[in-house]
Amino acid sequence: MRSSPGKLISHSLRRNRGKTVAGFWIPASRSCDSQVVWNSTVVPPPDETPIDAGSSMRKPASLWPGMYHSPVTNALWEARRKMFENPTGDDSQSELAAKSPSRSRTSILYKFSSDFVLREQYRNPWNEIRTGKLVEDLDALAGTISFKHCSSGDGSARSMILVTASVDRIIMKRPIRVDAELSIVGAVTWVGRSSMEMKLQVIQSQDANNPSESVALEANFTFVARDAKTGKSTPINQVTPETEHEKLLWKEAEERNKLRKQKRAESKEEHEKLKDLERLNELLAEGRVFQDMPALADRDSILIKDTCHENSLICQPQQRNIHGRIFGGFLMRKAFELAFSNAYTFAGVSPRFLEVDRVDFIKPVDVGNFLRFKSRVLYTEANNSAEPLINIEVIAHVTSPELRSSEVSNKFYFTFSVRPEAMKDGLRIRNVVPATEEEARRVIERMDAERPVSLP
Repeated sequence: MRSSPGKLISHSLRRNRGKTVAGFWIPASRSCDSQVVWNSTVVPPPDETPIDAGSSMRKPASLWPGMYHSPVTNALWEARRKMFENPTGDDSQSELAAKSPSRSRTSILYKFSSDFVLREQYRNPWNEIRTGKLVEDLDALAGTISFKHCSSGDGSARSMILVTASVDRIIMKRPIRVDAELSIVGAVTWVGRSSMEMKLQVIQSQDANNPSESVALEANFTFVARDAKTGKSTPINQVTPETEHEKLLWKEAEERNKLRKQKRAESKEEHEKLKDLERLNELLAEGRVFQDMPALADRDSILIKDTCHENSLICQPQQRNIHGRIFGGFLMRKAFELAFSNAYTFAGVSPRFLEVDRVDFIKPVDVGNFLRFKSRVLYTEANNSAEPLINIEVIAHVTSPELRSSEVSNKFYFTFSVRPEAMKDGLRIRNVVPATEEEARRVIERMDAERPVSLP
């Protein structure tokens, strides 16, 4: 999901407080910032002007011809184009500066209740939201937020490239309707030396008679900054949380960063010590029965290799972002749709998306690359019979037939369930068992990745 690698442009907010610049609302004073409480019933300030998700569908898509377009990416890139055309920064300022989260806060509005054309773009065959397209939009918005946070009036900033490093988690808190107004709000919440984390929330009223808004989905994106000439990491503007809630979000992000480092260290130690032999043998026991005595195998189980699905595509110029590489949101959507199809054929009923567990970005994807997506059900959890869990892995490979090479570009991990009414009708979710040591180790790694780790 390499998204929004790009040159940064001058953008100063100090002199434009209380105005709308390049489609982004700028608070008139810090007192306005305190009104923005992410977990409250109203996330954006009352006077904020969000980006209209359907605005670009009502005029020709003329900016950056040939690049990948969707209703939301069009609107976001249109906002960035305005920033290029109307720079408001002070070109004399070249040093890094700390910014508050409100300086990068951006929202985008989906007028599903009144915009039929837009609604049709996001409706699936079951008259529900196309979650894959929503995930695609989250990535596009995260790119715009990182763009705003890192932009300045200094020429050196323009040589900076921003790339998506990972998606920590995307959690569906409740179903999202496709016939009611929807908005996505996000801001930078934490910054390291060259990386930043953004928290994005999907907001939607729970019913038509209740105007209050509530959080339907949450996501944490991590972007890193690279020098455009050397490709090495480069420092970015720090973030200065001002409200108590912003300070809490910064603390949570800091803890997540420590946990990621701790898990990486533990993973290396466990791999070196090979101390999971007992768990491996336990997982492989039923798989050996499938291979050696198939007639006696558990009828409620299935081998991992028998759950595999895959698809392939040639990356076209129309799927590129504004800097020539394949748009990361497009890759996320293709991975999600393959995982959804896999869960559908595995369960036998339309699955219910719960969360994206993790997305890793290992290698960029370029125009002309032959891309293969391979998915498999890694394991299921049926402890809660009313809501069994289906954990699916999707691996994207960049394949070069001329060079006889294939490299992993992305790893995606999704969790699905099925609707309670299907379970009441007698549906049973089968257990998935590994047949090889590689599969068993992969299952253990993912189970451990989902296991909470406490900080010392």
